[in-house]
Amino acid sequence: MDRALRDPANELWLSPLSVWEFLLLVEGRRLRLDGDPLSWVAEAFRRSPMREAPLTHEIALASRAVDLPHRDPVDRFLAATATVLGLTLVTADERLLGASGLATLANR
Repeated sequence: MDRALRDPANELWLSPLSVWEFLLLVEGRRLRLDGDPLSWVAEAFRRSPMREAPLTHEIALASRAVDLPHRDPVDRFLAATATVLGLTLVTADERLLGASGLATLANR
């Protein structure tokens, strides 16, 4: 997995919903972070240039058709984003790794 993420031939995309969930984890103290979370996010983008995945009406509609074994709305949007944009979803979430019709890469 690490090699695929470091390969310059592969584009890295990040959903704004992933940033939002990260900030919620920091605010809820489920994730500890030295320094300001907004500065941390800005530095992460500087160090690892990523494209911002759009949140579009097409993705919102596709989120309703995603076949996931659970109903987490953010996971539905992440899966729909990957599907609509033809991307591979990198995740450690076993529930997403097992989803049918979704290209995934285990982040372990």
